Amino acid sequence: MRYVVFNQKGGVGKSTITCNLAAISAAQGLRTLVVDLDPQGNSTHYLLGDSADESAPNLAEFFEQTLKFTARPKATSEFAQATPFENLHVLPSSPALDDLHAKLESRYKIYKLREALDELAADYDRIYIDTPPALNFYTRSALIAANGCLIPFDCDDFSRRALYALLENVQEIQADHNDQLEVKGIVVNQFQPRANLPQKLVQELIDEGLPVLQPYLSASVKIKESHQQAKPMVHMEPRHKVTSEFVALHEALGALSQTSQASASKARKQRGRV
Repeated sequence: MRYVVFNQKGGVGKSTITCNLAAISAAQGLRTLVVDLDPQGNSTHYLLGDSADESAPNLAEFFEQTLKFTARPKATSEFAQATPFENLHVLPSSPALDDLHAKLESRYKIYKLREALDELAADYDRIYIDTPPALNFYTRSALIAANGCLIPFDCDDFSRRALYALLENVQEIQADHNDQLEVKGIVVNQFQPRANLPQKLVQELIDEGLPVLQPYLSASVKIKESHQQAKPMVHMEPRHKVTSEFVALHEALGALSQTSQASASKARKQRGRV
């Protein structure tokens, strides 16, 4: 299963959600890969710590390779780096992704990421893709490459207003490039249950029939500490409330995936009888 964590708004917790779900997948024995498409490299730093700045090869080198003919191109697996956590690898980001963006877009290399992840399909059970806070070449590449889309929501009215345009953009990618892509759900982040506004905003999303996932992720200073220590919560504070919420969210996604697979299998059988 490949998940893209996508929101055009910055500061909603994309990297935090990506890395913590990936760390839980890996801790449960699933071979897991994080793909960090954001030139800021937050996921790369979260998982590699001080060695992130020395990470090479990286995704900039991967995409640069797609722009020129190479007799013996590197296999995609050569760009994946091991993290300090068992079963967890990362395709690291690089600030050079910014410089490559226009060239990749003009040369229409939009399917190269999907081809690369197809190449890695036998190596990983779960792939989580972190994206920049913009609908650009890298984000579109991720949406084309993924099966499931997770949308972080930080209980802010600006986030809610942007959500509808975001869903339209996902639907457009579904229609034009990737009919396998499903919106798995909205991940409520930085939730404060005692504050009226977050409760009101989330309830409005539910009342509109949008796929809001349970549980909601609580606001906690421990998340910032885990960033600073370069340790996802399952490794830094395995018994913390937020860790339990991430584990429950991971289990909920697993159940959704099983349901989707069962539905797809049933549909294939029905088509076979026609």
